[in-house]
Amino acid sequence: MHPDATPPTTDDLSRMLGQVLGDTAQPSVLSPVKVQSVATEVADRLMTAVAIGDYLPGERLPGERELATILDVSRATVREAVGRLQAVGIVEIKRGRTGGAYVRASWTEATASAVRRTLLPRWPELEQLFDLRCLVEGLVARTAALRRTDEDLAAMRVALDGYAQARTLGQEQVADAAFHSAVLAATGNPKISALSRDMLTRVSLGFPVEPYGEDDPEDYQRALIEHRKIYEAIAAGDAEQAGSLAEEHFTLTSDMMRAMLERAQERAAR
Repeated sequence: MHPDATPPTTDDLSRMLGQVLGDTAQPSVLSPVKVQSVATEVADRLMTAVAIGDYLPGERLPGERELATILDVSRATVREAVGRLQAVGIVEIKRGRTGGAYVRASWTEATASAVRRTLLPRWPELEQLFDLRCLVEGLVARTAALRRTDEDLAAMRVALDGYAQARTLGQEQVADAAFHSAVLAATGNPKISALSRDMLTRVSLGFPVEPYGEDDPEDYQRALIEHRKIYEAIAAGDAEQAGSLAEEHFTLTSDMMRAMLERAQERAAR
């Protein structure tokens, strides 16, 4: 950069990334489904979302109207797709005031084919998005380290305690989200927060939740240790350390999704 040049602002960064990611034309990861059978594509994406842990066993899927908005399809298409998930045992439909489609199993005989059909065509772009997301989350952690307040640090500690005390995968997922939300809040910049959440949605196939995989004690311990190190770096105001740790931490998502695709490929080879 020329010594007299003005460094880019957050607005500049958001605008440049918007151009790369396509503010007006969504990439294939999020694009409206356009195949011979739209319901099949929607069912595949929902099965894949369950397989990668966007939605965990026992959890309720978003309602019909919300799913139609997320996937840019009709409610009738969503209804048909959810019916397919029910038919293969992935969800069960409950009636009444708290009714809806609840996840029964993260993986069934139908899952491997759905994961392959969903992830394989998107994989080159997903690899790029994984890389970009790590860089963005590094920016988030660096900014948080420079701007965090005592209140921000207290919120991170509460989330860390929740993660350490979690006894179920669902509790882990909630505490994990709380920790990263506290780090985002510490940036003090809504545009950075929006950029981070946009990247999450893109790597999660359009669903605004962190892919969480299956219950793996090794992944849990790794995440717990990394959360604590990120917190310590932010608390110490060490921006470079916080950023480097965050970039490494967010490879967990790509590692997990790659493992799910490999599992699906292995099933196909049998």
